[in-house]
Amino acid sequence: MRIGIANDVGMAAEALRRVVAGGGHEVLWIARTGAEAVSLCASQPPDLVLMDLNMPELDGVEATRRIMAATPCAILVVTGQPQDHVQQVFRALGAGALDVTATPLLRGDPGGGAALLAKIRTIGKLIRVDRPSAARAPRAVVELEGPQPLGISHLVAIGASTGGPVAVQKVLSGWRAPEKATIVVVQHIDAHFASQLCRWLGDQLDMPTRVVQEGDALRPGTVQIARTNDHLVLDALHRLRYVAEPRDYPYRPSVDVFFESVARHWEHAATGVLLTGMGKDGARGLLAMRQAGHATLAQDQATSAVYGMPRAAAELGAAENILPLDQIGPALRAALGA
Repeated sequence: MRIGIANDVGMAAEALRRVVAGGGHEVLWIARTGAEAVSLCASQPPDLVLMDLNMPELDGVEATRRIMAATPCAILVVTGQPQDHVQQVFRALGAGALDVTATPLLRGDPGGGAALLAKIRTIGKLIRVDRPSAARAPRAVVELEGPQPLGISHLVAIGASTGGPVAVQKVLSGWRAPEKATIVVVQHIDAHFASQLCRWLGDQLDMPTRVVQEGDALRPGTVQIARTNDHLVLDALHRLRYVAEPRDYPYRPSVDVFFESVARHWEHAATGVLLTGMGKDGARGLLAMRQAGHATLAQDQATSAVYGMPRAAAELGAAENILPLDQIGPALRAALGA
């Protein structure tokens, strides 16, 4: 891949250059300011930009926004101690960045370079591969503990990727899910940052948020968020499980896998919602939910940070309704009686 680096700290930029070059990729340019990164993306378009958050002239958030508006490309936020910059991270993800990871160090960080290269490989698959032909979501292997006491009559399943954290926040803000309903969110984000996503959403919303632990029951009136790089599934006993297969999906956790498990195992009312994101993940799963008799919604092109996943759903006829982002929350409230 041809990779641009945007980082004003000399040692950090050199660490990134060494990792990228050592992984067999081309370092196309190094920008020392956000404004320079925007200009270089226009004059020398890269396959991927490694974007720092704190830079002179334009910070990484505004640089990401301008690049995605003028010369869109894949952007990975690479910054020191991302857990200390949660608000900026989610603003960058809302502006169109794909994911976030920590900047590797020149010394004393043997795993940092490997983690960054793994991110780059995954993004390469997202850029080049529409979707693996692959097997459908596996059934989770469970211990038969008996069904959980339900009390839940409506499950809202939300899938999102690029631009998703802000989109999810806008859909769910300003109201509370009733006790008869539960909301499960599958967002493409690194497992190490899922807990921060949960806390950030919890600060924005009027309802409780929790990361999903293996074997969790559905929780009434709660937003539950997938937290690992394995796939989240709903099993036959209405418990939430994590499964590694299918391993060859570039999307982890996969929205398709979760939506298909809901279509297979959830007998009550459900609404599937597919929001902004690169690629096609979620489209087939949303179609499975619609074919199972559930309501399905997708975000429209005008309000999507990246119109990939919702477009794929629209082309498959998976979405009953295609709505602007600001109309999806009201549609859910109406469906739930919230």
